[in-house]
Amino acid sequence: MAESVSNNTGKKLIRIDVSSDTVCPWCFVGKRNLDKAIAASKDRFDFEIKWHPFFLNPSAPKEGVNKLDFYRGKFGSRAEGILTRMTEIFRGLGLEYNMSGLTGNTLDSHRLIYFAGQQGIDKQHKLAEELFLGYFTQAKYVGDMEFLLECAQKAGVEGAAKFLEDPNNGVKEVNEELEKHSANITGVPFYVINGKQKLSGGQPPEVFQRAFAASAE
Repeated sequence: MAESVSNNTGKKLIRIDVSSDTVCPWCFVGKRNLDKAIAASKDRFDFEIKWHPFFLNPSAPKEGVNKLDFYRGKFGSRAEGILTRMTEIFRGLGLEYNMSGLTGNTLDSHRLIYFAGQQGIDKQHKLAEELFLGYFTQAKYVGDMEFLLECAQKAGVEGAAKFLEDPNNGVKEVNEELEKHSANITGVPFYVINGKQKLSGGQPPEVFQRAFAASAE
C-alpha cells in the first residue's frame, strides 16, 4: 500500500484513516495540524483521508446536556485547568475555544460523516472541519439537526436532510466502521497512515510529516 502511486500526478499516495469523535477537542487540534502537514507535503505526496467514528461517551443523551457542567462533572477539580489549557491551544491555532452550549450523543454527526464520505472524501473532510468549528468555537450542538444540515450545506453534501430524517440510515455502516477501525483503540484522535504508521493524539505538523515520509519508504 505504501508504494501506491496517484494516477494523475505520479506522486506517491498517502492514505490516512482517522478515528475521531466530533466532541473531542484534540481531534480538532489534530485535524488542523494534519492539514498543515498536508499543505507542506503536497509537492511530494497526494493524500486520501477517510474519517471513521469513535464514541467517547456512547451513552450520552441525544437531547444534550450543558457542556460546561458535563466537563466539571467528568473531570472534577481538574476541569478548570483542562479548559484553560485547551483555550491556550485553540488560541495558538487562531481559534476561540467556546464552552457554551450543549454536548451529548454524536451518532447523528457520525451518520452524516459516513454519508458525506459516500459523496467524496473531500466533502467528508470539509464536513469534519465544519462540525468541529461549530461545536468548539460557536457553541453549536452536534446533535442539533439544523446545525448538522448547515454543516452539510457548507461542505457541499447533497441529500443530507432526507438521509438523516430516517434515524436508521447509516447506523449499520457507522457500527461496522467502529468495529473495523476503532474497536482496538482506547482514545482519539487516532491515525493510521498507509496502513502501517500509527499516531495518537493531537500531534504537531512535523510529526505527521515524518510519518508521511516513513510510510512512503
